[in-house]
Parts: sequence; structure tokens; C-alpha cells
Amino acid sequence: MSDQMTTGKLIRRALAESPVLAEGLRLTLVMAMVGQAITIVTPVVFQQIIDEEILNPAGIDIGDVIVRAAVAFAALIVGIVVGRAALLRLVRTSSAGLSDLRTMTFNHLLRQSVLHVQAERRGNLVSRVTSDVTTLQEFMEWGGVSLVVASSQVLLATAVMFYYEWRLALISLVGVTLYLYLMRWFQKILRRNYDSVRVEVGKSLGVLSESISAIPVVRAYGVETETKERVADALESRFQREYKTNWFGNSLFSSAEVFAGAMTTAIVVGGVVIGVSQGMTAGELIAFFFLTNLLIEPLQIVVETLEFSQSAASGLRRVLEVLDSEVEIEDPDNPVDLPDSGLAVRFDGVGFSYPTGGNVLTDVRVEIKEGSRVAVVGETGSGKTTFAKLLVRLLDPTEGVIEVGGVRLDRVPLAQLRSRVAFVPQEGFLFDDTIANNVRYGRLDATDAEIFTAFHELDLGDWLDALPGGLETMVGERGAGMSAGERQLVALVRAWIGSPDLLVLDEATSAVDPSLDVALRHAMDRLIKGRTSVTIAHRLATAEAADDILVFERGYVVEQGPHRHLIERGGVYADLYADWSAGTKTV
Repeated sequence: MSDQMTTGKLIRRALAESPVLAEGLRLTLVMAMVGQAITIVTPVVFQQIIDEEILNPAGIDIGDVIVRAAVAFAALIVGIVVGRAALLRLVRTSSAGLSDLRTMTFNHLLRQSVLHVQAERRGNLVSRVTSDVTTLQEFMEWGGVSLVVASSQVLLATAVMFYYEWRLALISLVGVTLYLYLMRWFQKILRRNYDSVRVEVGKSLGVLSESISAIPVVRAYGVETETKERVADALESRFQREYKTNWFGNSLFSSAEVFAGAMTTAIVVGGVVIGVSQGMTAGELIAFFFLTNLLIEPLQIVVETLEFSQSAASGLRRVLEVLDSEVEIEDPDNPVDLPDSGLAVRFDGVGFSYPTGGNVLTDVRVEIKEGSRVAVVGETGSGKTTFAKLLVRLLDPTEGVIEVGGVRLDRVPLAQLRSRVAFVPQEGFLFDDTIANNVRYGRLDATDAEIFTAFHELDLGDWLDALPGGLETMVGERGAGMSAGERQLVALVRAWIGSPDLLVLDEATSAVDPSLDVALRHAMDRLIKGRTSVTIAHRLATAEAADDILVFERGYVVEQGPHRHLIERGGVYADLYADWSAGTKTV
């Protein structure tokens, strides 16, 4: 999406993305403009009272004056009521419509590949869904309709001005035109400034989020001072950018007051000259002053809203960048269902490389039989985790073909793939919810009784019963209320409850106490039994029990076979196993 897209085009794009917002705004704008049009009645009535009553040689008809004044007052009340109703309707409509836009943005992020999401700072992604949409919501509620209504008021006031005195109206029109051209220049500068503000907001949110998550590490290493300085620098950078932008915006608003004074002076001088020489009535001149105020006031609103609109446009531009970004992992156009039986796996010449680096995997050719138990080993950085992510289609290969159950992986419907293939990462992520609800992510319709049974089927019933709240135990944000091993136990039950045919596990071995380590290994054995499984083995004891072992080195599969054969061969695996047995190396 072009950075040069104007605010008007951005708003139209937002309305296209959110039909609820577009449909709701139509009637709202009509109501607001009708309310504004009624206010034009007041200067017309005053002109009639002055010229036809106060300055009438025959005298004043007080009854007629009261009737005319009552009409003006009634028009004022109706205008206020209609305008207020339009504003309340706008708040409701914009809240609903922009909530849809916020949800749409998050849904698009969910469809992005792991690679794309990891390339962005967490704070930037959070700000796209939250604060960037909020700036647009605030603009729509307090600035958007004001901008349209003010513009309509300018047009109506100018039309009535031409009715009364075309020469004075022409002076006003020339002044307004020149000022609007000046605003276009200001707008370009504001747009650049607010774009940079939104960038700084995203950066500061990223630094704050990262620093808060890292508090245990910060304290453990005694780097509180350095972390405080890093956060302070990010917030100061944001403050400076916001301050400079707001200062410029306030200067812009002050220019509207200068313009108002100049316009009023020109109208007064011109009105007096024309009134004396051309017979312009006193009532018409006073009505013209009213109309001038009706012209100047909305222009000031336009200028003030202009600053607001640039902030909203900058936020919206960042949201649309997400919606316009390519979705790498998509459902296939011509999907093919997986077979009902167990799943075999085939990698045929598969390669993968990250945009910023070299090849991570090269020419991987592997066949995994249905129901077999496969271990993946190799030193850190050899490509093991990337292999696992490709297998569950969190990433797509840059070359080659992956087949599961005889079907190309990119032809399998994503919903079916997620239900038949389960991935348990090394760090079992838990949501800030109960244990039961965290397990339920594996199968949303699972009952508490089924979840309770699942724990016992994996021999984890004693651990669950020891918890004070059982299934209703809250795990805390990101599972902070539980140890790494306990989080992994819950993640294993989550995989079990979905009854997958293919299981991919990144074995968790770090920071696990001995008692939980035994429970984890027993649970993994029960989970794997009878299924096709691929385990990234950090502990080579796991590889010993596998039917087949894939040995990775620098992105290549350099060896494959059962434990005993690989040991006898005396190659890479034998060296890894010797080092692991001696306790000199982890994988």
C-alpha cells in the first residue's frame, strides 16, 4: 500500500473493509447535515426581524417579532437535538464497525506464517490491533462527522452569502480557497509527523512488553539499571516525537484564528462600503456577520480535525499494511482430504531458507512410515526445529514437496491438518486461564470429564489431584504460575485430547525437576504409542527407543537408521551419542 494514500482514500478503504461502519455512517451523516442546515435559519430570521420590523417606518409588530424569534429558537433546538442524536449514533456505529476492523486485523495476523510474525516486534503487532485502530475510532467519533458537518456548513453559509451579496461572498470564497490550499501543505507535513509518531509508539510498546516479560532475567543478572535506561530511552524518544508533532499541530490551529480575524475585518470593511454605496440593508449586513461566523467556526473545526485526522490516518495506514500483507500459509484452492487411516510422511528434495540468511535445510529426502516412531537429532542450529515446523505447516518450504498420507501438505485443508497433526513445542505456551480451558484448545468441545480422563490416561492423575483447584487451577499469564515441566504436561494433554494421527514433539528437557521428568517421559510414551510420531530429541535416550533416527548436520540429513545401526556405523550420530553419554554436549 502506498504511503502517499490520502486520508480520504484511507477512510474510504476502512469503510470498504467494514460494511457495518459504512452502512451506519450514511444515516448518521444525513442526520448531522440536516441538523446543521437548520441552523442557517437563524441569521435569515434575524435579517427579516431587523429589516422588516425594527427598521420598518410603520413600526414594529411585536407579535410578528415573537413568531419569527420562536421559529429561530425552534430551529436552533431541532438542530441541536438532531445533531446530538447523530453524535450518539456515530459513537455506537463507529465502536461496532471498528471493533470488526480490529478483529479482522487480528484474524489476518493469525493467518500469517510463524516467520512473518516472528520478524515483527511484539509491541508493533499489539499496537496494530489496539492503539492504531483506537486512533481511528477516536477520529470517527469526535472528528470525522465534525469534519463532514463543518464542510456542509461552509457550503450552506456560502450559498446564503451569495444570495445576500455576491461581492462579499466572493471575498469570503477567495479567502477560504487560499486557506484550504495552505491546509493541504500543512497536511503533508502532519502526515509525515504522525507516521513517525505511530512508529515510535510501536517501538516503545515493544520495549515495554519485552522488558516486563524479562523481569526474572533482568533481576537474575542484576541489569535493572540498564533495563530502566533502555525503557526510558524508548519512552523519551516517543515523547519527543509526540511533543514536536503536537506543537506543530497547535501552531496550525493558531493559524485558523489569524485567518478568522482577517476574514472578519475584510467582511466588515467590505460590508460598510457596499452598504453605503450599493444599498445593502442593515439586516443583511448583520446576517452576513452571522454567516461569517458560521463560515469561520467550521473552518477552525476543519483545521483542528485535520491534525486529528492525520493521527488517525497514520494508525489506519499501519492497520491496512497488515490487511494488505501477503498470507503465506493459506487454505488451498483445490483441497484434498487426508486418508482416514494413519499418516505416513514424505519429504522430497525439501529446502528452506530465511529471507535474511542462507539455507537452513537443503535437499531433505525422508520417508516416515505410518505408525513409526522417529527421532530427529543434531547439534543446535542444524535445522531440526525448522524441519518440525515445515512438517506441521507453520512454514512452507522454499523448494521441494512435503506429503502427509500421500497428499501434498499444501493441498490439505488447514482445519483438517490441525485436527489430524499435533505439534507440541519445547516451551508449552499456556493462556491466562484454567488448566481445563488450556487443554480445551486441543479440542474445543471437550468436556471437563473428558479432560479429567485424559490426565489419568496419561498417568498424570496424581499430579492433577495434587493441585489445589484441580482442572480449575489458574495457570497465570503465559503459564507463569507453573514450572516449565508442568506447562509441558498440560501441553501434552492438550495434544492427547485431540487424538491426532501424526504427532510432532519438541522434547522439553531443560528446567524440569526429576519427578516431573519421569512423569513427562511416561506421558510422552503413552501419547506416542500407536501414532506416527516425530520427536526432536534433545536427550539421546529418547532416540534409543525410536524406530528410526534422522541425523541433521548443517541443514542436511546426513544419516538415517535405528540407534544400533548408527552406533555401529561410527558416524555423526555415534559421535553425538558418545559426547552425550559423557555429559560433554547437549543436542
